[in-house]
Amino acid sequence: MPAPTPRSKKVTMNVHHLISSYGYYAVFLIIGLESVGIPLPGETALIAAATYAATTGHLNIWVIFACAAAGAILGDNVGYWIGNKGGYRLARKYGPKIRLDERKLKVGRYIFDRHGGKVVFFGRFVSVLRTFAAFLAGTVRMSWPRFLTYNALGGIVWSAIYAFGFYAAGSLLEKTSNVVNYVAIGLAVIVVVIVFIVVRRQTNLLADRAEAAYPGPLE
Repeated sequence: MPAPTPRSKKVTMNVHHLISSYGYYAVFLIIGLESVGIPLPGETALIAAATYAATTGHLNIWVIFACAAAGAILGDNVGYWIGNKGGYRLARKYGPKIRLDERKLKVGRYIFDRHGGKVVFFGRFVSVLRTFAAFLAGTVRMSWPRFLTYNALGGIVWSAIYAFGFYAAGSLLEKTSNVVNYVAIGLAVIVVVIVFIVVRRQTNLLADRAEAAYPGPLE
């Protein structure tokens, strides 16, 4: 396993400093802003807070869990709202430059309408999806009540696993967190490749079904 880079060590140190200085507020804000769509180390912040609580006793793990879950849920809903209000217009304006046309947007909506719950729930456990899934869900007009249900479930389960898991194991899991992250990234890459291949092979079929489901412009 490659050694942590100086940049990753610096990020970890900064997160630890924020947790020790601002406690619950840092957990809520970092996770919340990451969920809105800003690439911040929300998972690292939660791990650091749980470990800090276990090794120092200065923070309450139940409050950490509540702050993490609240940040995840509220942040995702802000990200969804931004995508819902402006994501489609941005896609229509700049999408052609990256070969994202109305046809592909309809395919995205078709997939989210049928499998969006899984994307939103399991996306909470994958760094890239954790940052952008809510925005994408809003952009392709996923039903908000359905989004909220899976978003809340994913945020609560993710927060519970990382908060209580790392709190119970203390510094041991912190030392192995890089291994967990590498495994998660590897699995995410495999899933993305498989999905890409399946979607690529069935693009025309999915496009026909999407057009039948949403005739005319999406907006």
